[in-house]
Amino acid sequence: MSYVNNIRMFVRVYDLGSMSAAARDQRTSPAVASARISELEKHLGVRLFNRTTRSLQPTENGRLFYDGARKVLEAIDEAEAAVTDATRNPRGVLFVAAPLGVGRRFIAPHVPTFKDEWPLIDVRLRLSDRSIDVTAEGLDVAFHLGILEDSNLKVRRIADCPRLLCAAPAYIARRGMPEDGAALLRDRHDCLNLRFPGAREFQWTLVTPDGPQRFEITGPFETDDGDVLTGWALDGRGIVLKPLFEVAEHLRSGALVPVATATPPLPAQLSALMPHRRLKDPKTRLFIDYIATRIKADIAARVVGL
Repeated sequence: MSYVNNIRMFVRVYDLGSMSAAARDQRTSPAVASARISELEKHLGVRLFNRTTRSLQPTENGRLFYDGARKVLEAIDEAEAAVTDATRNPRGVLFVAAPLGVGRRFIAPHVPTFKDEWPLIDVRLRLSDRSIDVTAEGLDVAFHLGILEDSNLKVRRIADCPRLLCAAPAYIARRGMPEDGAALLRDRHDCLNLRFPGAREFQWTLVTPDGPQRFEITGPFETDDGDVLTGWALDGRGIVLKPLFEVAEHLRSGALVPVATATPPLPAQLSALMPHRRLKDPKTRLFIDYIATRIKADIAARVVGL
């Protein structure tokens, strides 16, 4: 397996563009990662990367080898999946990503019980509200909350999630109650923005009598953590766009109230995204089936009565 491990390390270095990042991804040291690449280069008799103290770039031979290397790893993964499926004894590591709020509320609590039921499967869960590249980051499945754009990934829709605009009563008392999206712009309301490096210019898509329209909102605060936005809203700092399940308890208590209800946001979809090759992997299917059932029940319990 050492040759396969060397190939796997090469692919991760190529995808991530960094020896140290690939080492972290494969849970080893940069020295081991570098040694594996050197061993592979010695076996092939060619240099795969041009390395300096500041940069790492694939050579022409490295680019040629990459496509074949990925196919080799995919074939091995599929062969292993077929064997484990046949023996009904799935094993291995699952790399899973999810938005912070969804991951904390609906996925992380169920990972230990999934492990109890399938003890030979390890789950590596990464939580972030940033945009991710499922293929480049070597993920088996990524949960996505939002309006899904065209994707070359396999998509399994789990739940429709109504969303709303809301704010604290203290904010409404200070700034007034906006009736619709036009009022957000006209009265220069403080809108709390979810942004991260590389994000597109921020807009809220709201449903108007003339159909969905985009509103280029502005505000004094922004972050890449959705729970931080909720905290700012509770503190009376502005208006936030949220899935109903994330703010249900605050709506019941009156700590937050709906605003601009004449033009609500489009609902979001909670989906599981995966590379097509993972469809044949029984541990991936098991995990998605297990989590999807529990997510639906958890969301329903949070929003009941609202």
